[in-house]
Amino acid sequence: MAAKTIAQKLEQLYKLQTIDTRLDQLRAVRGELPMEVSDLEDELIGLNTRLTNFTVEIETFSEQILANREQIRTSTELIRKYKAQLENVKNNREFDALNKEVEIQDLTIQAAEKKIGEIERSVKLKEELISDVQERLNEREKDLENKKSELQEITEETEKEEAAITAEKTNALESVDEKLIKAYERIRDNFRNGIAVAPILRGACGGCFAKVPPQLQSDIRQSKKIVICEACGRIQIDARMAGIEEHVQEDTPKPKRRAVRKK
Repeated sequence: MAAKTIAQKLEQLYKLQTIDTRLDQLRAVRGELPMEVSDLEDELIGLNTRLTNFTVEIETFSEQILANREQIRTSTELIRKYKAQLENVKNNREFDALNKEVEIQDLTIQAAEKKIGEIERSVKLKEELISDVQERLNEREKDLENKKSELQEITEETEKEEAAITAEKTNALESVDEKLIKAYERIRDNFRNGIAVAPILRGACGGCFAKVPPQLQSDIRQSKKIVICEACGRIQIDARMAGIEEHVQEDTPKPKRRAVRKK
């Protein structure tokens, strides 16, 4: 098989560009929906994680409340025990020691009751947060369901056409040199509009509209080498290769007016 000329390579590359442009336009119909669905899914994960964390915290609080109530029960039992012993003390020393123990257990009960109050307030705050998060979660789940339904509807409308264009692209890729494909894809990734191959229009790059030097314009018209735009880095082709006919008016010298001698 004869080696491809530069012109043939550029034609195949531009064909690939037109296919990719059609794919980009088709996918643009979906707009921001795929990203919105992804963002909502991420938000739901975050909200569910918060709910789980709040639930674990409430369980921990409940355990702390039970522990403090058990401490109150134990201290109350000790107070009853010490007061019973006070009835049988033999000296002031024993009396003072028992009273000191009763006082200590009273303080322990007060501290435990205070702790329970603080924990219950924390539980109430967490329960309010859970209610808010759950409400937001329910709203986001509905939003996600609607967005997914809308995206699915659009996808179903365009999937056949997209599959056909994708198959066309697969066939087109087989005729393009691998090195050129890599360069083309790299350039495409640099631009939001995905245009990597741009025709020269009115002496300027069709991608960034920067003026192209006359010598480069000549090289591009002759298609003897691959020319990259000095301003944006896109691959440049002649407008006629892109099916665009430009009518360039050449500057022609105007006839000089004869001077009329006044009489």
